[in-house]
Amino acid sequence: MGSRKVTSTVSADFQGKHVTVAGLGVSGIPAAKVLHARGAHVTVVNDGDDARAREQAAELEALGITVRLGDGASLPEGTELIVTAPGWKPDKPLFTAAREAGVEIWGDVELAWRLRGPDAAPWLAITGTNGKTTTTQMLASILKAAGLRTAAVGNIGVSVLDAVLGEEQYDVLAVELSSYQLHWAPSLRAHSAAVLNLAPDHLDWHGSMEAYARDKGRVYEGNRVACVYNVADKATEDLVREADVEEGCRAIGFTLGSPGPSQLGVVDGILVDRAFVENRQKNAQELAEVSDVNPPAPHNIANALAAAALARAFGVPAKAVRDGLRAFTPDAHRIAHVADVDGVAYVDDSKATNTHAAEASLAAYESIVWIAGGLAKGASFDELVAKSAKRLRGVVLIGADRALIREALARHAPEVPVVDLDRTDTGAMLQAVTEAKRLAQPGDTVLLAPACASMDMFTNYNKRGDAFAEAVRELGS
Repeated sequence: MGSRKVTSTVSADFQGKHVTVAGLGVSGIPAAKVLHARGAHVTVVNDGDDARAREQAAELEALGITVRLGDGASLPEGTELIVTAPGWKPDKPLFTAAREAGVEIWGDVELAWRLRGPDAAPWLAITGTNGKTTTTQMLASILKAAGLRTAAVGNIGVSVLDAVLGEEQYDVLAVELSSYQLHWAPSLRAHSAAVLNLAPDHLDWHGSMEAYARDKGRVYEGNRVACVYNVADKATEDLVREADVEEGCRAIGFTLGSPGPSQLGVVDGILVDRAFVENRQKNAQELAEVSDVNPPAPHNIANALAAAALARAFGVPAKAVRDGLRAFTPDAHRIAHVADVDGVAYVDDSKATNTHAAEASLAAYESIVWIAGGLAKGASFDELVAKSAKRLRGVVLIGADRALIREALARHAPEVPVVDLDRTDTGAMLQAVTEAKRLAQPGDTVLLAPACASMDMFTNYNKRGDAFAEAVRELGS
């Protein structure tokens, strides 16, 4: 971790500037409106030209903004800056042309950072392959319990741009950031930040695991107080070591084991802080009980420790950590208990859309009938199955890429019974739950943790989880 005095450059003068906004949608439209209101000459380019896009274009054109539909590849003449939707890949021809012309490319997070006022609220930033949203919401709950004006924003559904430019005044923001957003946010400098974990994901976008990790690591650049990392995931600590931070910024670890100095961890069912206490070589501060974390699954306790570390870095008292964790309710489809039927628990973790998330979910239960499958996104399932084999009572497979999981099960858990449903229609979920009930015994958990994306069968993971919950209700009726 390189210590140096880091200053963030802020440039928010767009008067008369020719700005191209890449992409309509949740980030592009607000960005276009904000830039236009600040006197920029805005051109929006968009790959698609469907009815929805035309409707959005008409709304912007009524304001005097130029929109080019079906043409997201060429650089509009005179462009001095591009503001892109985070999902646009770096290798798109538009960006190649921009780089060749020496034109800067920002994302909506970068734009929000540049538009902050002189008294803007500091950012506590969170990224990682899994657990970002839950940890960000936990952090916001803790900050609120401390009496601070805050909001959970970013990749969480609430735009950072809206939070920065809205009328409400905040003391601090809990900011969830994806690897895409970080890639396009070169001057972001957080008060403190955490990388929760690193596992292969979105490699088709980033091009390699190294590039993916590098973009995640950007969250640490210029941190002022704390870089929070996962002791169990060495790659996160490596990113801290490589970061340029402000002088005095500290590396703070979190662990499910007993914490060392400058770490938060767990001792005898208690969440403990040995980082933000006097004489941390000898002293520790009790923060909360494991039972205060909802649900108290191992990966969720890790989320709570990361949130607590960022809150403590901001000076939050121990009592607020406990009160905030107790007040927190996780979003739907995140290891959510649906019902008990005939002594079997049914748990919806449809949000487990990759192997890393599914592994954490499976580790939370002793005896499992696992419902899995969907779109694999290039993933391999051997490590996941090998680590989880001893917990599996049975497996029910659904979705387009289920054969990949079936083959991994044959290699690493050949004794586990597998039901392979050759269906990708939405009605398959009821059959999957029915088959899972047949395999389960009292005391087992039927766990939907697909380890895959949902779009082969469902609109999104929410719809998949809803279908599972509905099937469970039919089972119990």
